[in-house]
Amino acid sequence: MIKNNKINLLMLLSLPFLLTACISLDPKYQRPTTPVPNRMPQGDAYGTPSGDTIDLVNTSWRDYIIDDRLRKVVAMSLDSSRDLREAIADVKSAQAKYEEERSSLLPTVDAEVSNSRSRSLTGVGNQTAISNSASANASTSSFELDLFGKNQSLTREEYETYLGTQQGARSTQLTVIYNVVNYWITLAADKSNLETAKLTMASAADSLQITRNNYSHGISSMVEVSSADSTYQSARADVANYTTSVAQDKNALDLAVGKSVSDDLLPSSIEQLTGIMKDIPPAVSSAVLLNRPDVLEAEHNLKAANASIGAARANFFPSISLTASGGVSSSQLSTLFKHGTSAWSFSPSISLPLFAGGYNVAALKYSKAQKDLYVATYEKSIQTAFQEVADALARRGTIKEQLNAHTAYVNASATYYQLADLRYRSGIDTYINALDAQRTLYSARQNLISTQQTYYQNLITLYKVMGGGVLLN
Repeated sequence: MIKNNKINLLMLLSLPFLLTACISLDPKYQRPTTPVPNRMPQGDAYGTPSGDTIDLVNTSWRDYIIDDRLRKVVAMSLDSSRDLREAIADVKSAQAKYEEERSSLLPTVDAEVSNSRSRSLTGVGNQTAISNSASANASTSSFELDLFGKNQSLTREEYETYLGTQQGARSTQLTVIYNVVNYWITLAADKSNLETAKLTMASAADSLQITRNNYSHGISSMVEVSSADSTYQSARADVANYTTSVAQDKNALDLAVGKSVSDDLLPSSIEQLTGIMKDIPPAVSSAVLLNRPDVLEAEHNLKAANASIGAARANFFPSISLTASGGVSSSQLSTLFKHGTSAWSFSPSISLPLFAGGYNVAALKYSKAQKDLYVATYEKSIQTAFQEVADALARRGTIKEQLNAHTAYVNASATYYQLADLRYRSGIDTYINALDAQRTLYSARQNLISTQQTYYQNLITLYKVMGGGVLLN
């Protein structure tokens, strides 16, 4: 008898699990056609394709960034970044919501054991009797059979949303890396600008002193003195300006890292940043865009919208809920599981939507409209990615030629200034030519520093716009 009770109880409680098989009303998902060419643009601006390749998808930032100081600074930022902490918290929240939604796919089973003892009149005079009652029950309360896949669709929606937040965190991490490297390079460039301004100010001060001496002896005119003074004051102002810029660059770097960066991890000048990152070949397939975290996030959001349509469709069909319980009862707790009497209940219910004022139709229309929105968002994210990569490759294709030209320009300007200054000091030529040569050299050095800064920033920009490599641990 007891054995049969246990079998009946097991079958009763297993019934909801056996009925959880369902169909899916989700539309069949198909990735939208990529609205960009299969290959990135080619031409004079993009350089000559080479056989060199780099597996960027499997290249971590530690392998892409070669400079040891910069690696340490980036590692510090990933450990301390508040933006990244917020993104990771969003991922954990989305994961918890997914797990919460997934729990609806299985029934909740509760177990309860109770015992009661009471004293009451027997109905014969004032006599009383003590009664005992004990019971043990297991129950499933209001479990909805997912026959038409509504809960499955909602679970898939939350799962894709969770995966989307993971890619959002990847995007945040990639942005943190980009910002830190960019601020580090900017600091190096402004340190070089500051040193160049100091050298120019010292040279201009020397020229100003010579011009004033020549003026006092009637050799130079007041025009030449004023020109020399204007060059000196301009360089003096630049020294003050770049001194401020260096301090502000350090503040920006500290903020991006999340803590103060020690001096031994800072660059001393832009000229010393040789080979701090790997180079990317000019020939790149547009398929690399699909690895970008923002593109992957857009696709996960699209898949979530696709699942939402299935859930909206399921609202048009009946819903079946089960409430079941089974157990044993006895007059004595000690004999509950030996000679107890079986007790059970089974209460199925079915609900068929007849009239909802157009709510279900409107909900389905909304879900379809949302999917159209996310399709457009996905396609736009790919187009944006294509433009960003194409722009970065165009910059990469010509930056080395520009860098070589500016280097040669600085060398030629330095020679020009040396000769012009020598002719002026020897009394062969006027100070106007020497002044022009000095200004040309100063401008050439500034342009070279700017081009060097652009060269290194382009390397980290390429890494970012191509989606980076292995980021999150």
